[in-house]
Amino acid sequence: MDINLTFVVQGLAFFAVAWMVMKFGWPHIIAAIEERQQKIAEGLAAADNSQKALAQAQDKVNEELKVARAKANEIIEQAHQRANQIIDAAKTEAIAEGARQKALAESEIAAASNRAREDLRKQVSSLAVSGAEKLLRREIDANAHKALLEELAAEI
Repeated sequence: MDINLTFVVQGLAFFAVAWMVMKFGWPHIIAAIEERQQKIAEGLAAADNSQKALAQAQDKVNEELKVARAKANEIIEQAHQRANQIIDAAKTEAIAEGARQKALAESEIAAASNRAREDLRKQVSSLAVSGAEKLLRREIDANAHKALLEELAAEI
């Protein structure tokens, strides 16, 4: 066998295999590579879209947090106002109760004062009647009468 013939046959075999690979295998390999490139491109596009969606979601979350904080501050302010209203109402009620108790005490004092005056009037009238009895029992003498009146005045 000749070496040249071996090279020629090997060359023909190489070209035949290369032609078969290019004819039947290469399109499948290229299709797989293109499909893989397309999937990678789609994945990158999806990643970009998800990054944009994440940024939008983060913005929305931040905005919702601002709204929630504003609402919470509003609720806290309303609670403070309500607490102040309750305190003011309690103060007003306490003042009214104090005024009512003061008026009740003053009326009790006035009633006690009136009772004391009435008792004093009864005692004075009793003394006056007693003095009149003594005057009527004695004879009517101006000096004795005057002395009895002075004694009565001293008792009063």
